[in-house]
Amino acid sequence: QVQLVNSGGGSVQAGGSLRLSCAASGDTFSRLTAGWFRLAAGKEREFVGRISWSGGSTSYLDSVKGRFTISRDGAKNTVYLQMNSLKPEDAAVYYCAASRTEYPGRTARNYDYWGQGTQVTVAS
Repeated sequence: QVQLVNSGGGSVQAGGSLRLSCAASGDTFSRLTAGWFRLAAGKEREFVGRISWSGGSTSYLDSVKGRFTISRDGAKNTVYLQMNSLKPEDAAVYYCAASRTEYPGRTARNYDYWGQGTQVTVAS
């Protein structure tokens, strides 16, 4: 069993940066694909990006490419989402997730474990 704990959310001005963390318990996390999703008010849950278990492969939502970066630290069992040049439309609750599937894609149901979410607010 894997437990994920999100942290690092907050409120920033447009153009600012935040780094979200996702700390995992359980020694299998290093072998799981990790992803980030977000849920904004009035919208459906949206895939943001994912990173392979090795950290060698990443994939991003088009609207965040070049602004967001996902990385992972195996020694700390932690995945990060670095968000730069934030826009008001990035405001949402952000969730990290982990999948036992090597290629879970962008579909939330393919992810087996979820963090509790952390709020990101971006003021214009």
